[in-house]
Amino acid sequence: MKFMLLINQGTTPLPGTPEWDALSEDEQKQVYADYQALNQTPGVTPGVGLDDPTTATTVRVKDGKTLTTDGPFVEIKEAIGGYLVLEADDLDAAIEVAARIPAARMGGAVEVRPTVQW
Repeated sequence: MKFMLLINQGTTPLPGTPEWDALSEDEQKQVYADYQALNQTPGVTPGVGLDDPTTATTVRVKDGKTLTTDGPFVEIKEAIGGYLVLEADDLDAAIEVAARIPAARMGGAVEVRPTVQW
């Protein structure tokens, strides 16, 4: 099965912020090492990090007309910060990988969602 692991940043400290700078050098190195290990995990297709939610544009089509709105419609603390695609045997295996994502333990969350097989 394929799963999308959506990384909700929550209050996770991000590089370049005062919260990140408040982490020890060892803590910062551990976060980088954890993401590198995840990207090397069999079945993981690394995704990419996403820019700040304030840079988003939401697109809708109504009556054949394209409408755009600046920004997302979620609270910034709930915004998706990145994603991974995982090939795993079952949901339990996907949960094990999701639990290794630093954001899950640092104030964020990871949504595990099966992909639709067409």
